[in-house]
Amino acid sequence: MPARSRPQPTAPSPAGPLDVSVVVPVLNEEGSVAELAARVARVLEELGKSFEIVFVDDGSRDGTAEAVRRVHQDDPRVKLVRLRRNFGKAAALTAGFEHSRGAILITMDGDLQDDPEEIPRFLSALEEGGLDLVSGWKRQRHDPISKRYPSKLFNAVTRRLARVDLHDFNCGFKAYRREVVEEIALYGELHRYIPVLASRRGFAIGEIEVRHHPRRHGVSKYGWDRFYKGLLDLITVLFITRYTRRPLHLFGLIGLGFLGVGFLINVYLALLWLQGSYLSNRPLLLLGVLLMVVGVQVLTTGLIAEMLASAGFRRAESYSIRELLE
Repeated sequence: MPARSRPQPTAPSPAGPLDVSVVVPVLNEEGSVAELAARVARVLEELGKSFEIVFVDDGSRDGTAEAVRRVHQDDPRVKLVRLRRNFGKAAALTAGFEHSRGAILITMDGDLQDDPEEIPRFLSALEEGGLDLVSGWKRQRHDPISKRYPSKLFNAVTRRLARVDLHDFNCGFKAYRREVVEEIALYGELHRYIPVLASRRGFAIGEIEVRHHPRRHGVSKYGWDRFYKGLLDLITVLFITRYTRRPLHLFGLIGLGFLGVGFLINVYLALLWLQGSYLSNRPLLLLGVLLMVVGVQVLTTGLIAEMLASAGFRRAESYSIRELLE
């Protein structure tokens, strides 16, 4: 008896909108993509959602791309965006966002540590909670201690400095309304700070606790360098979200601080000079002059930055509209 071929799912027209796009950046995950695609498809089919699953191959050196092609032959809702080399997760997510059509976007890792069964809870949180972005929180992580404790420290520092009340900024399992990703530009390694960037734009941010499974295939792509890079990226995010449109507020504060301390030192030395003291051999004199010079330079830098910000100002980037009734 001949084997029955699997019926092809009905896919919407290429230009038509979809309910959900699942964007999965992958790097050397040949052993995971088929199972992940099947599980995601099963969950979304049960919800009655129109969907696509977009795998973004970020320069894999194994058979990841070919594995996705095989899945696509059975289910055309599975798509492949293959990058020419490894550009990093932020670039992979951007490529996935730009080549997807869903009103809701869900991002998850391709290593099967994220559970597709959690997807309905993300969608419910978006709809019932009136949220624009829902981030996962892996309370119980099945990772080595060398990853768990530095991650806890990183999240605590980020939560305090960014003033965004999330427990797990590193979790790749998130759900977004499309307008969120359309308004946020990702570069470098800023993907872990999407909630911070979205919050600064006025989007409603929430969090749900999710299950986390041990890795079954491949190896982790992250090392210790991700933590110091994450700290530098946090400084970048704090700067671009707080001072991009008012750089003089930052440079001016620093410059005035240097200038003020230098001025006080020089006033003190001037009083000593009036009392007959010799200042030519006082290192404090050089420090006072240096601080005043540095203060003036930093203030000048702030003014130049203000001029550049004013010249490059684009009105559409200065606000975000939630609703428009005309």
